[in-house]
Amino acid sequence: MDVVQTKRNEAVRMETLAKLPVFWDLNGKPVVLSGGSDAAAWKAELLLACGAQLHLYCPQQQCGEAMLSLMARVLPNPAAAIIHHDTEWSAECFQGAVLAIADCEGEQDAVAFFEAAKRAGVPANVIDKPQFCQFQFGSIVNRSPVVVAISTDGAAPILAQAIRRRIETLLPLSLQKWADMAQHIREHVNGSLAPGNARRNFWERFVDRAFTESADNHMQDKLLSDIGGAGKLAAGRYGKVTLVGAGPGDAELLTLKAVRALQAADIILFDDLVSDEVLELARREAKRMLVGKRGGRTSCKQEDINAMMISFAKAGKRVVRLKSGDPMIFGRAGEEIAAVEGEGIPVEIVPGITAASAMASRLGVSLTHRDHAQSVRFVTGHSRKGNLPENLDWSALASPTVTTVFYMGGRTAPEIKALLIEHGMSDCTPIVIMSAITRAGERRWCGRLRDLDAGIIEIGVDEPVLIGIGNAFAPALDRRGEQPIEHFVQMAV
Repeated sequence: MDVVQTKRNEAVRMETLAKLPVFWDLNGKPVVLSGGSDAAAWKAELLLACGAQLHLYCPQQQCGEAMLSLMARVLPNPAAAIIHHDTEWSAECFQGAVLAIADCEGEQDAVAFFEAAKRAGVPANVIDKPQFCQFQFGSIVNRSPVVVAISTDGAAPILAQAIRRRIETLLPLSLQKWADMAQHIREHVNGSLAPGNARRNFWERFVDRAFTESADNHMQDKLLSDIGGAGKLAAGRYGKVTLVGAGPGDAELLTLKAVRALQAADIILFDDLVSDEVLELARREAKRMLVGKRGGRTSCKQEDINAMMISFAKAGKRVVRLKSGDPMIFGRAGEEIAAVEGEGIPVEIVPGITAASAMASRLGVSLTHRDHAQSVRFVTGHSRKGNLPENLDWSALASPTVTTVFYMGGRTAPEIKALLIEHGMSDCTPIVIMSAITRAGERRWCGRLRDLDAGIIEIGVDEPVLIGIGNAFAPALDRRGEQPIEHFVQMAV
Protein backbone atom coordinates (compact mmCIF):
# COMPACT_ATOMS: atom_id res chain seq x y z
CA MET A 1 0.00 0.00 0.00
CA ASP A 2 1.31 3.42 -0.96
CA VAL A 3 1.41 5.94 1.89
CA VAL A 4 0.79 9.54 0.91
CA GLN A 5 2.57 11.97 3.26
CA THR A 6 1.73 15.63 3.69
CA LYS A 7 4.54 17.94 2.66
CA ARG A 8 6.38 19.51 5.58
CA ASN A 9 5.46 23.07 4.61
CA GLU A 10 1.93 22.33 3.44
CA ALA A 11 -0.82 23.66 5.71
CA VAL A 12 -3.00 20.94 7.25
CA ARG A 13 -6.74 21.34 7.63
CA MET A 14 -6.84 19.67 11.05
CA GLU A 15 -4.18 19.76 13.74
CA THR A 16 -3.46 16.76 15.96
CA LEU A 17 -6.45 15.59 18.05
CA ALA A 18 -5.96 13.89 21.42
CA LYS A 19 -9.25 12.04 20.92
CA LEU A 20 -11.88 11.90 18.18
CA PRO A 21 -15.14 13.50 19.39
CA VAL A 22 -18.01 11.22 18.40
CA PHE A 23 -21.74 11.62 19.11
CA TRP A 24 -23.18 8.13 19.53
CA ASP A 25 -26.84 7.25 19.00
CA LEU A 26 -27.94 5.16 22.01
CA ASN A 27 -31.70 5.45 21.48
CA GLY A 28 -33.14 1.99 22.27
CA LYS A 29 -29.66 0.39 22.32
CA PRO A 30 -28.48 -1.99 25.09
CA VAL A 31 -25.73 -0.68 27.37
CA VAL A 32 -24.05 -2.54 30.25
CA LEU A 33 -23.38 -0.77 33.55
CA SER A 34 -21.68 -2.47 36.50
CA GLY A 35 -21.85 -0.87 39.95
CA GLY A 36 -24.35 0.94 42.16
CA SER A 37 -22.27 3.89 43.38
CA ASP A 38 -23.15 7.57 43.02
CA ALA A 39 -20.61 7.84 40.19
CA ALA A 40 -22.30 4.92 38.41
CA ALA A 41 -25.70 6.55 39.01
CA TRP A 42 -24.55 9.74 37.27
CA LYS A 43 -23.36 7.75 34.25
CA ALA A 44 -26.67 5.86 34.29
CA GLU A 45 -28.64 9.11 34.28
CA LEU A 46 -26.59 10.37 31.33
CA LEU A 47 -27.10 7.14 29.35
CA LEU A 48 -30.83 7.06 30.08
CA ALA A 49 -31.16 10.67 28.91
CA CYS A 50 -29.86 9.37 25.56
CA GLY A 51 -32.57 6.71 25.43
CA ALA A 52 -30.36 3.72 26.28
CA GLN A 53 -31.73 0.33 27.35
CA LEU A 54 -29.54 0.19 30.43
CA HIS A 55 -28.69 -3.19 31.95
CA LEU A 56 -27.50 -2.58 35.50
CA TYR A 57 -25.49 -5.38 37.08
CA CYS A 58 -25.26 -4.85 40.84
CA PRO A 59 -26.53 -6.72 43.91
CA GLN A 60 -29.44 -4.83 45.47
CA GLN A 61 -27.64 -4.29 48.78
CA GLN A 62 -24.74 -2.56 46.96
CA CYS A 63 -26.95 0.02 45.23
CA GLY A 64 -26.56 3.48 46.73
CA GLU A 65 -29.38 5.95 47.36
CA ALA A 66 -28.77 7.82 44.08
CA MET A 67 -29.05 4.60 42.06
CA LEU A 68 -32.15 3.40 43.94
CA SER A 69 -33.78 6.79 43.40
CA LEU A 70 -33.00 6.63 39.70
CA MET A 71 -34.51 3.16 39.38
CA ALA A 72 -37.75 4.42 40.96
CA ARG A 73 -37.98 7.49 38.76
CA VAL A 74 -40.19 7.96 35.70
CA LEU A 75 -37.78 8.42 32.80
CA PRO A 76 -38.32 11.48 30.55
CA ASN A 77 -37.06 9.69 27.42
CA PRO A 78 -39.71 7.16 26.31
CA ALA A 79 -37.09 4.97 24.59
CA ALA A 80 -35.03 4.58 27.78
CA ALA A 81 -35.29 1.79 30.30
CA ILE A 82 -33.28 0.54 33.27
CA ILE A 83 -33.18 -3.23 33.75
CA HIS A 84 -31.74 -4.21 37.11
CA HIS A 85 -29.90 -7.54 37.38
CA ASP A 86 -29.49 -8.33 41.07
CA THR A 87 -26.09 -9.91 40.52
CA GLU A 88 -22.50 -9.17 39.52
CA TRP A 89 -21.62 -8.88 35.83
CA SER A 90 -20.56 -11.91 33.81
CA ALA A 91 -19.02 -12.46 30.39
CA GLU A 92 -22.47 -13.25 28.93
CA CYS A 93 -23.85 -9.80 29.81
CA PHE A 94 -21.89 -8.13 26.99
CA GLN A 95 -23.81 -10.05 24.31
CA GLY A 96 -25.39 -7.49 21.96
CA ALA A 97 -24.32 -4.46 24.04
CA VAL A 98 -22.99 -1.34 22.30
CA LEU A 99 -21.17 0.12 25.33
CA ALA A 100 -19.94 -1.12 28.70
CA ILE A 101 -19.28 1.04 31.79
CA ALA A 102 -18.18 -0.03 35.26
CA ASP A 103 -17.28 1.47 38.60
CA CYS A 104 -14.59 -0.83 40.03
CA GLU A 105 -12.92 -0.38 43.40
CA GLY A 106 -9.69 -2.27 42.71
CA GLU A 107 -7.44 -2.53 39.68
CA GLN A 108 -7.91 -6.30 39.46
CA ASP A 109 -11.68 -5.87 39.04
CA ALA A 110 -11.11 -3.08 36.51
CA VAL A 111 -8.76 -5.29 34.43
CA ALA A 112 -11.23 -8.17 34.45
CA PHE A 113 -14.17 -6.01 33.29
CA PHE A 114 -12.12 -4.17 30.69
CA GLU A 115 -10.64 -7.33 29.14
CA ALA A 116 -13.99 -9.14 29.11
CA ALA A 117 -15.64 -6.22 27.28
CA LYS A 118 -12.77 -6.07 24.77
CA ARG A 119 -13.07 -9.80 24.04
CA ALA A 120 -16.78 -9.27 23.36
CA GLY A 121 -15.97 -6.36 21.03
CA VAL A 122 -17.77 -3.82 23.22
CA PRO A 123 -16.10 -0.41 23.87
CA ALA A 124 -15.45 -0.11 27.61
CA ASN A 125 -15.03 2.64 30.20
CA VAL A 126 -14.01 2.04 33.82
CA ILE A 127 -14.93 5.17 35.77
CA ASP A 128 -11.96 7.22 37.01
CA LYS A 129 -9.44 4.73 35.61
CA PRO A 130 -8.21 6.23 32.31
CA GLN A 131 -5.94 3.27 31.54
CA PHE A 132 -9.06 1.11 31.25
CA CYS A 133 -11.09 3.46 29.03
CA GLN A 134 -11.50 3.09 25.30
CA PHE A 135 -13.72 6.19 25.32
CA GLN A 136 -14.29 9.10 27.69
CA PHE A 137 -17.24 11.15 28.88
CA GLY A 138 -16.76 14.89 28.35
CA SER A 139 -18.31 17.84 30.15
CA ILE A 140 -21.64 18.50 28.46
CA VAL A 141 -23.63 21.60 27.59
CA ASN A 142 -27.14 20.31 26.94
CA ARG A 143 -29.39 22.26 24.61
CA SER A 144 -30.51 19.06 22.89
CA PRO A 145 -30.68 18.57 19.97
CA VAL A 146 -27.76 21.01 20.28
CA VAL A 147 -25.11 19.23 22.38
CA VAL A 148 -21.64 20.56 23.14
CA ALA A 149 -19.04 18.24 24.69
CA ILE A 150 -15.68 19.33 26.11
CA SER A 151 -12.69 17.09 26.73
CA THR A 152 -9.19 17.74 28.07
CA ASP A 153 -8.19 14.10 27.44
CA GLY A 154 -8.38 13.48 31.17
CA ALA A 155 -5.59 15.97 31.92
CA ALA A 156 -7.68 18.64 33.67
CA PRO A 157 -11.37 17.81 34.34
CA ILE A 158 -11.74 21.03 36.35
CA LEU A 159 -10.64 23.03 33.29
CA ALA A 160 -13.25 21.23 31.19
CA GLN A 161 -15.92 22.14 33.75
CA ALA A 162 -14.82 25.78 33.70
CA ILE A 163 -15.00 25.83 29.89
CA ARG A 164 -18.47 24.29 30.10
CA ARG A 165 -19.63 27.06 32.42
CA ARG A 166 -18.34 29.69 29.99
CA ILE A 167 -20.18 28.08 27.08
CA GLU A 168 -23.33 27.69 29.18
CA THR A 169 -23.46 31.45 29.62
CA LEU A 170 -23.25 32.05 25.85
CA LEU A 171 -25.97 29.62 24.78
CA PRO A 172 -29.50 30.68 25.81
CA LEU A 173 -31.79 27.97 27.12
CA SER A 174 -34.23 28.81 24.33
CA LEU A 175 -31.71 27.40 21.84
CA GLN A 176 -33.25 23.97 22.40
CA LYS A 177 -36.62 25.15 21.05
CA TRP A 178 -34.96 26.85 18.10
CA ALA A 179 -33.04 23.69 17.19
CA ASP A 180 -36.25 21.64 17.40
CA MET A 181 -37.93 24.18 15.14
CA ALA A 182 -35.09 23.95 12.63
CA GLN A 183 -35.62 20.20 12.40
CA HIS A 184 -39.35 20.67 11.75
CA ILE A 185 -39.01 23.27 9.01
CA ARG A 186 -35.78 22.15 7.28
CA GLU A 187 -37.53 20.00 4.69
CA HIS A 188 -39.97 22.80 3.90
CA VAL A 189 -37.11 25.32 3.56
CA ASN A 190 -35.13 23.05 1.23
CA GLY A 191 -38.22 22.44 -0.89
CA SER A 192 -39.15 26.14 -1.12
CA LEU A 193 -35.80 27.94 -1.43
CA ALA A 194 -33.14 27.15 -4.00
CA PRO A 195 -29.59 26.46 -2.78
CA GLY A 196 -27.46 29.61 -2.65
CA ASN A 197 -28.18 33.12 -1.41
CA ALA A 198 -31.92 32.73 -0.76
CA ARG A 199 -31.53 29.67 1.44
CA ARG A 200 -28.41 31.01 3.18
CA ASN A 201 -30.09 34.36 3.92
CA PHE A 202 -33.04 32.55 5.47
CA TRP A 203 -30.85 30.51 7.82
CA GLU A 204 -28.76 33.56 8.73
CA ARG A 205 -31.95 35.35 9.81
CA PHE A 206 -32.97 32.21 11.67
CA VAL A 207 -29.69 32.18 13.62
CA ASP A 208 -29.99 35.89 14.43
CA ARG A 209 -33.41 35.28 15.91
CA ALA A 210 -32.26 32.21 17.84
CA PHE A 211 -29.82 34.33 19.83
CA THR A 212 -31.96 37.44 20.24
CA GLU A 213 -35.64 36.39 20.38
CA SER A 214 -37.73 33.95 22.40
CA ALA A 215 -39.18 30.98 20.57
CA ASP A 216 -42.87 31.61 21.25
CA ASN A 217 -45.77 29.57 19.90
CA HIS A 218 -46.14 31.82 16.86
CA MET A 219 -42.47 31.84 15.81
CA GLN A 220 -42.78 28.85 13.48
CA ASP A 221 -45.58 30.63 11.60
CA LYS A 222 -43.35 33.71 11.28
CA LEU A 223 -40.52 31.58 9.90
CA LEU A 224 -42.80 29.90 7.36
CA SER A 225 -43.99 33.37 6.35
CA ASP A 226 -40.38 34.34 5.72
CA ILE A 227 -39.96 31.30 3.48
CA GLY A 228 -42.88 32.46 1.37
CA GLY A 229 -41.44 35.94 1.18
CA ALA A 230 -44.35 37.74 2.84
CA GLY A 231 -42.22 39.06 5.69
CA LYS A 232 -38.91 39.13 3.85
CA LEU A 233 -38.97 42.79 2.80
CA ALA A 234 -39.97 44.11 6.21
CA ALA A 235 -37.45 41.92 8.00
CA GLY A 236 -34.56 42.54 5.65
CA ARG A 237 -35.02 46.19 4.69
CA TYR A 238 -32.70 47.53 7.34
CA GLY A 239 -30.23 46.06 9.72
CA LYS A 240 -30.25 46.84 13.41
CA VAL A 241 -28.41 49.03 15.92
CA THR A 242 -27.65 47.79 19.41
CA LEU A 243 -26.23 50.11 22.08
CA VAL A 244 -24.09 47.92 24.31
CA GLY A 245 -22.57 48.80 27.67
CA ALA A 246 -18.97 47.56 27.84
CA GLY A 247 -18.67 48.21 31.58
CA PRO A 248 -15.63 49.81 33.19
CA GLY A 249 -13.05 47.64 31.41
CA ASP A 250 -12.95 44.18 32.99
CA ALA A 251 -14.41 41.79 30.40
CA GLU A 252 -15.69 39.55 33.22
CA LEU A 253 -18.21 42.27 34.09
CA LEU A 254 -20.00 42.12 30.72
CA THR A 255 -23.58 40.88 30.70
CA LEU A 256 -24.41 37.71 28.78
CA LYS A 257 -26.60 39.74 26.45
CA ALA A 258 -23.69 42.06 25.70
CA VAL A 259 -21.48 39.13 24.73
CA ARG A 260 -24.18 37.73 22.46
CA ALA A 261 -24.58 41.11 20.76
CA LEU A 262 -20.83 41.31 20.15
CA GLN A 263 -20.84 37.78 18.75
CA ALA A 264 -23.60 38.69 16.28
CA ALA A 265 -22.22 42.07 15.11
CA ASP A 266 -21.17 42.97 11.58
CA ILE A 267 -19.90 46.44 12.56
CA ILE A 268 -18.67 47.59 15.99
CA LEU A 269 -18.33 51.33 16.62
CA PHE A 270 -16.45 51.49 19.90
CA ASP A 271 -15.36 54.19 22.33
CA ASP A 272 -11.77 54.97 23.18
CA LEU A 273 -12.30 53.65 26.73
CA VAL A 274 -13.46 50.16 25.67
CA SER A 275 -10.79 47.65 26.70
CA ASP A 276 -9.04 45.24 24.34
CA GLU A 277 -10.28 42.36 26.52
CA VAL A 278 -13.89 43.32 25.76
CA LEU A 279 -13.20 43.64 22.03
CA GLU A 280 -11.62 40.17 22.06
CA LEU A 281 -15.07 38.73 22.77
CA ALA A 282 -16.50 40.13 19.54
CA ARG A 283 -17.16 38.11 16.40
CA ARG A 284 -13.89 37.69 14.51
CA GLU A 285 -15.40 38.78 11.21
CA ALA A 286 -16.87 41.99 12.63
CA LYS A 287 -15.37 45.26 11.42
CA ARG A 288 -14.15 47.36 14.36
CA MET A 289 -14.12 51.16 14.12
CA LEU A 290 -12.81 53.47 16.86
CA VAL A 291 -15.11 56.47 17.31
CA GLY A 292 -13.89 57.56 20.73
CA LYS A 293 -14.57 60.92 22.34
CA ARG A 294 -12.17 62.06 25.07
CA GLY A 295 -12.05 65.37 26.91
CA GLY A 296 -9.20 67.61 25.76
CA ARG A 297 -8.41 65.43 22.71
CA THR A 298 -9.32 65.29 19.03
CA SER A 299 -12.59 63.39 18.90
CA CYS A 300 -15.08 61.95 16.47
CA LYS A 301 -18.12 64.22 16.19
CA GLN A 302 -21.39 62.86 17.49
CA GLU A 303 -23.09 63.73 14.20
CA ASP A 304 -20.54 61.58 12.35
CA ILE A 305 -21.14 58.64 14.69
CA ASN A 306 -24.90 58.93 14.16
CA ALA A 307 -24.41 59.05 10.39
CA MET A 308 -22.23 55.93 10.44
CA MET A 309 -24.74 53.95 12.48
CA ILE A 310 -27.56 54.91 10.13
CA SER A 311 -25.55 54.24 6.97
CA PHE A 312 -24.39 50.79 8.04
CA ALA A 313 -27.83 49.79 9.34
CA LYS A 314 -29.48 50.89 6.08
CA ALA A 315 -26.99 48.65 4.28
CA GLY A 316 -28.46 45.73 6.24
CA LYS A 317 -25.66 45.46 8.80
CA ARG A 318 -25.98 44.52 12.45
CA VAL A 319 -24.34 47.50 14.15
CA VAL A 320 -23.13 47.48 17.74
CA ARG A 321 -22.43 50.86 19.30
CA LEU A 322 -20.10 49.79 22.09
CA LYS A 323 -19.83 52.28 24.94
CA SER A 324 -17.80 52.11 28.12
CA GLY A 325 -19.79 51.77 31.32
CA ASP A 326 -23.56 51.95 30.85
CA PRO A 327 -24.69 53.64 27.62
CA MET A 328 -27.66 55.20 29.43
CA ILE A 329 -25.49 57.06 31.98
CA PHE A 330 -23.56 60.02 30.54
CA GLY A 331 -23.16 58.08 27.30
CA ARG A 332 -25.15 60.40 24.99
CA ALA A 333 -27.34 57.41 24.22
CA GLY A 334 -30.45 59.58 23.99
CA GLU A 335 -29.07 61.47 20.97
CA GLU A 336 -28.05 58.25 19.22
CA ILE A 337 -31.38 56.51 19.87
CA ALA A 338 -33.30 59.51 18.53
CA ALA A 339 -31.15 59.71 15.40
CA VAL A 340 -31.47 56.02 14.56
CA GLU A 341 -35.17 55.69 15.38
CA GLY A 342 -35.80 58.81 13.30
CA GLU A 343 -34.68 56.79 10.27
CA GLY A 344 -37.00 53.89 11.08
CA ILE A 345 -34.15 51.63 12.18
CA PRO A 346 -34.77 49.27 15.13
CA VAL A 347 -32.69 49.98 18.23
CA GLU A 348 -31.94 47.74 21.21
CA ILE A 349 -30.17 48.76 24.42
CA VAL A 350 -28.00 46.39 26.45
CA PRO A 351 -27.06 48.00 29.79
CA GLY A 352 -23.61 47.73 31.30
CA ILE A 353 -22.05 48.17 34.72
CA THR A 354 -21.50 51.88 35.24
CA ALA A 355 -18.23 53.17 36.69
CA ALA A 356 -19.81 54.20 40.01
CA SER A 357 -20.99 50.65 40.66
CA ALA A 358 -17.57 49.30 39.76
CA MET A 359 -15.98 51.86 42.10
CA ALA A 360 -18.17 50.73 45.00
CA SER A 361 -17.36 47.11 44.22
CA ARG A 362 -13.62 47.70 44.17
CA LEU A 363 -13.74 49.65 47.42
CA GLY A 364 -16.10 47.21 49.15
CA VAL A 365 -18.56 49.93 50.10
CA SER A 366 -22.31 50.38 49.70
CA LEU A 367 -23.30 53.64 48.03
CA THR A 368 -26.63 53.55 49.87
CA HIS A 369 -25.55 52.18 53.25
CA ARG A 370 -28.54 52.96 55.44
CA ASP A 371 -26.33 54.37 58.21
CA HIS A 372 -24.80 56.91 55.84
CA ALA A 373 -27.00 57.71 52.83
CA GLN A 374 -30.65 57.70 51.82
CA SER A 375 -29.99 58.56 48.17
CA VAL A 376 -27.24 58.39 45.58
CA ARG A 377 -26.62 60.81 42.72
CA PHE A 378 -24.50 60.50 39.60
CA VAL A 379 -23.44 63.98 38.45
CA THR A 380 -21.50 65.06 35.40
CA GLY A 381 -18.37 67.02 36.22
CA HIS A 382 -18.45 69.06 33.03
CA SER A 383 -21.02 70.48 30.65
CA ARG A 384 -20.88 70.86 26.87
CA LYS A 385 -18.65 73.91 27.45
CA GLY A 386 -16.20 71.92 29.60
CA ASN A 387 -17.07 73.58 32.92
CA LEU A 388 -19.50 72.54 35.65
CA PRO A 389 -23.20 72.54 34.67
CA GLU A 390 -24.91 75.74 35.75
CA ASN A 391 -28.16 74.17 36.97
CA LEU A 392 -26.88 71.79 39.68
CA ASP A 393 -28.60 71.93 43.08
CA TRP A 394 -25.53 72.32 45.27
CA SER A 395 -27.53 72.55 48.50
CA ALA A 396 -29.00 69.11 47.83
CA LEU A 397 -25.62 67.68 46.84
CA ALA A 398 -24.07 69.04 50.06
CA SER A 399 -26.52 67.09 52.24
CA PRO A 400 -24.81 64.57 54.58
CA THR A 401 -27.51 61.99 53.67
CA VAL A 402 -26.49 61.90 50.00
CA THR A 403 -23.76 59.90 48.24
CA THR A 404 -22.57 61.75 45.16
CA VAL A 405 -20.37 60.41 42.40
CA PHE A 406 -18.97 62.94 39.94
CA TYR A 407 -18.16 61.58 36.49
CA MET A 408 -15.45 63.34 34.46
CA GLY A 409 -14.76 65.80 37.27
CA GLY A 410 -10.97 65.82 37.27
CA ARG A 411 -10.51 69.27 35.77
CA THR A 412 -13.37 70.86 37.75
CA ALA A 413 -12.45 69.30 41.13
CA PRO A 414 -11.38 72.60 42.81
CA GLU A 415 -14.76 74.16 41.92
CA ILE A 416 -16.64 71.06 43.14
CA LYS A 417 -14.88 71.30 46.52
CA ALA A 418 -15.47 75.02 46.86
CA LEU A 419 -19.18 74.86 45.97
CA LEU A 420 -19.92 71.91 48.26
CA ILE A 421 -18.23 73.60 51.25
CA GLU A 422 -19.93 76.89 50.38
CA HIS A 423 -23.32 75.14 50.55
CA GLY A 424 -22.70 73.57 53.93
CA MET A 425 -20.84 70.30 53.42
CA SER A 426 -18.18 69.57 56.05
CA ASP A 427 -14.65 69.75 54.71
CA CYS A 428 -13.98 66.51 56.65
CA THR A 429 -16.43 64.54 54.48
CA PRO A 430 -14.79 61.31 53.19
CA ILE A 431 -13.97 61.22 49.49
CA VAL A 432 -12.45 58.74 47.07
CA ILE A 433 -10.88 59.46 43.69
CA MET A 434 -10.36 56.61 41.23
CA SER A 435 -9.15 56.29 37.66
CA ALA A 436 -8.94 53.36 35.21
CA ILE A 437 -11.34 51.38 37.41
CA THR A 438 -11.00 47.54 37.10
CA ARG A 439 -8.08 47.93 34.67
CA ALA A 440 -4.43 47.04 35.16
CA GLY A 441 -3.51 50.71 35.78
CA GLU A 442 -6.27 51.39 38.31
CA ARG A 443 -5.40 54.13 40.83
CA ARG A 444 -7.27 55.25 43.93
CA TRP A 445 -6.91 58.01 46.49
CA CYS A 446 -8.81 58.29 49.78
CA GLY A 447 -9.02 61.43 51.87
CA ARG A 448 -11.19 64.34 53.01
CA LEU A 449 -13.08 66.92 51.00
CA ARG A 450 -10.66 69.65 52.05
CA ASP A 451 -7.87 67.83 50.17
CA LEU A 452 -9.81 67.07 46.96
CA ASP A 453 -7.70 69.22 44.64
CA ALA A 454 -4.49 67.77 46.12
CA GLY A 455 -5.84 64.26 45.50
CA ILE A 456 -6.54 65.08 41.86
CA ILE A 457 -2.93 66.20 41.47
CA GLU A 458 -1.80 62.83 42.86
CA ILE A 459 -4.13 60.79 40.63
CA GLY A 460 -3.80 62.91 37.48
CA VAL A 461 -6.34 63.49 34.73
CA ASP A 462 -4.81 61.45 31.90
CA GLU A 463 -7.43 58.75 32.51
CA PRO A 464 -11.13 59.42 33.20
CA VAL A 465 -11.56 60.28 36.88
CA LEU A 466 -14.42 59.37 39.20
CA ILE A 467 -14.91 61.31 42.44
CA GLY A 468 -17.02 59.75 45.18
CA ILE A 469 -18.14 62.07 47.99
CA GLY A 470 -20.13 61.24 51.12
CA ASN A 471 -20.14 59.37 54.39
CA ALA A 472 -20.74 56.09 52.53
CA PHE A 473 -17.03 56.18 51.66
CA ALA A 474 -15.99 56.33 55.33
CA PRO A 475 -15.21 52.58 55.48
CA ALA A 476 -12.74 52.94 52.60
CA LEU A 477 -11.03 55.78 54.47
CA ASP A 478 -11.07 53.92 57.79
CA ARG A 479 -9.28 50.92 56.26
CA ARG A 480 -6.34 53.16 55.38
CA GLY A 481 -6.31 55.29 58.53
CA GLU A 482 -5.46 58.98 58.80
CA GLN A 483 -2.13 58.93 56.97
CA PRO A 484 -0.35 61.68 55.02
CA ILE A 485 -2.00 62.33 51.66
CA GLU A 486 0.80 60.79 49.59
CA HIS A 487 0.18 57.43 51.28
CA PHE A 488 -3.43 57.30 50.14
CA VAL A 489 -2.58 56.77 46.47
CA GLN A 490 -2.73 53.09 45.64
CA MET A 491 -2.05 51.25 42.43
CA ALA A 492 -4.18 48.18 41.73
CA VAL A 493 -2.26 44.89 41.72
